[in-house]
Amino acid sequence: MATDKVKHLDCVLESHKIRKEQALLDKHTAKRGEIKEALEAKYTNTLYAPFNSGSLAKNTAVNTKFDIDLMAPFKRNAFGSSGTLEDMYENVYKFLYDKYHGKEAVVRRQKVSIGLEFYADADGHVVKIDVVPGRELNQGEYLNDKRLNLYVYEQFGRFEKGADHLRSNIHAQVKHIRDRAEAERDSVRKIIRLLKVWKIGKGSGPKSFFLELITIKAFDSKTITGDIWEKLKTVLEYIRDNAKTVSLPDPGNSGNDVADTMTDSEKSWLSSDMDTMLTNIAASDDMIKSYFRINEKHPCPEEKQENRYGVKREGASNPPANRFG
Repeated sequence: MATDKVKHLDCVLESHKIRKEQALLDKHTAKRGEIKEALEAKYTNTLYAPFNSGSLAKNTAVNTKFDIDLMAPFKRNAFGSSGTLEDMYENVYKFLYDKYHGKEAVVRRQKVSIGLEFYADADGHVVKIDVVPGRELNQGEYLNDKRLNLYVYEQFGRFEKGADHLRSNIHAQVKHIRDRAEAERDSVRKIIRLLKVWKIGKGSGPKSFFLELITIKAFDSKTITGDIWEKLKTVLEYIRDNAKTVSLPDPGNSGNDVADTMTDSEKSWLSSDMDTMLTNIAASDDMIKSYFRINEKHPCPEEKQENRYGVKREGASNPPANRFG
């Protein structure tokens, strides 16, 4: 019997809900609080209140792979009147490295953040926190305009290593995603989560913010109706047709194009990925299982019932590896 695509996608979404990994989420939240307090103690008079950003703040996270992004907004003169964004980034990195690396976690530099991956605990849980240092554009203005400058440690897309002009309003980014998800009665959020499941299954892909914005762009550009599969299919078609040329202005700074976080080659590969996926699913409904996988740790009720009677669940082999990871 052919796979019921709607039923399968509903199960995928249910199995990937964050609340199903509440214990792990609680550990992330506790560690985030610890790091926040450490930063505030270290940079007492030069740091505004750190805050959550990223997928958990936007309610677009899935439970198979998540971390907490902690934004650390510094005052303009935090590292001296002549201090650079690189000085800020390296100072925060050294503080976190000295405090945690080799003792509790691995600490590493990342594109614009500093990643902390804590060693597995007795439950096998691994907590990951990304600290993103940012500096206000002008002394004393952050509380009013929320604008920050980030340092680009490692090139990604068209943003070059060492760039010190990546400006944005993270609060505006989070609000934009959450507001649009509510306006579309959560359809936007469900599609974003499914795209993240696809990306995790591949092992690589566009940044989550890219997937969030291009999904919203699809809803803005096309009439998207029907069941969850019909909506997802329309978004996949939009990405296939527009990935190479789409512009995705940053809600926090229209001067930034989030599409620039991908190279031209990566955009071409993404378009090709979407085309291959749509073609394969059109040829066989069962292929949807290969691209959008149920979290086997949290099967849906009907799957548990099947297992109770010894019915083997259908399995679909992975599609051939392609150029985008």
